Amino acid sequence: MLLKKAVSTLLLSAACVSLAQAQVTVGVITSAAGPLAMIGVPQKNTVALLPTQVGDQAIRYIALDDGSDPTATVKALKKLISEDNVDAIIGPSGSPNAIGVISFVAQAQVPLLSPVGTAAVILPMTAEKKWVFKTTQNDELIAKALFEHMARHQVKTLGLIGTADPYGENWAKVATALATEHGIKIVANERFQRQDTSITGQSLKVLAARPDAVLVAAPGSPAVMPQATLFDQGYRGQVYQTHGAALPDFLKLGGKKVEGTILAASLMLVLDEIPDSNPSKKIAADYTANYEKLYGSKPATFGANTFDAGLLLQAAIPLAAAKAAPGTVEFRRALRDALESTHELAGTQGVYSMTPDDHSGFDERGRELIQVKNGTWTLLRD
Repeated sequence: MLLKKAVSTLLLSAACVSLAQAQVTVGVITSAAGPLAMIGVPQKNTVALLPTQVGDQAIRYIALDDGSDPTATVKALKKLISEDNVDAIIGPSGSPNAIGVISFVAQAQVPLLSPVGTAAVILPMTAEKKWVFKTTQNDELIAKALFEHMARHQVKTLGLIGTADPYGENWAKVATALATEHGIKIVANERFQRQDTSITGQSLKVLAARPDAVLVAAPGSPAVMPQATLFDQGYRGQVYQTHGAALPDFLKLGGKKVEGTILAASLMLVLDEIPDSNPSKKIAADYTANYEKLYGSKPATFGANTFDAGLLLQAAIPLAAAKAAPGTVEFRRALRDALESTHELAGTQGVYSMTPDDHSGFDERGRELIQVKNGTWTLLRD
């Protein structure tokens, strides 16, 4: 009798261990409060729409809010790694926050799926950045579309206003190279802090340079202030924005002052104008519909970046699970390798094909030229 009970106990314990091993744990860090909230809220909301099962593996998500504070990001990430033993992490929302945790995920050997704008989280590729995968288009991919448009429309001089952080700095680097390539002279190059309430001084310097066009390089709501300020000061030249401005609140906050803006961004902004043959259209439409059903509003593309992270994990987990059990360093290594081998995976933002040197994986299918027309996003065809 005692032997029978002992055997039953052992079998139950083995079953529990097997069940635990079949569960993949994913940490999610967002900035649902603070200056990055317009980015972080749709990302936090999207957690409820992420896949919860793939093959034999259940996926559990542990979501934490860093309040837009890079120090809190590090604290949250360390908790997920040391206390929750996560197999992967999605987040954080901000570029400085993400750059600040790269060394920690590399040391712990935990894949990080980063939904931030700046390409600096993966470029230049290093041993530490091998653990980071980016679910937004690289700055250069977006910038090429903008500068090609500038060249077609005879833009010869350009003013640049960007955030004084990794996002703005990397855009300045990319823009400078592409401007030289296209024979465009940058006649003003200004920076501002995301939390600034006025940039009158910077905008006056840009205005004084009398550029043919202005490029604003800022993520989220801070993208509005430079353009609105220039408008108030009488500037009526063409304004270009990066994919960091691709959110509904850009239109709401900017109003008539952002009319005519040109940006390159995800097809999600102009889904109704995208042909059904586009491999991302149905995925983006389904995500948008499910989000709207749950929250009563359409998601910003920032939320879709988090959703795509879930799709990437959904495809990679079975490959990793064939080599090791979740919860182990061997599984995390196998998961990193599987993510890096992603090929032709359609997401909401485009099609991902990763390589050891490219941890974003987008090509031209990951961008559309878009213009603000009559207060809404419109596909630009010229």
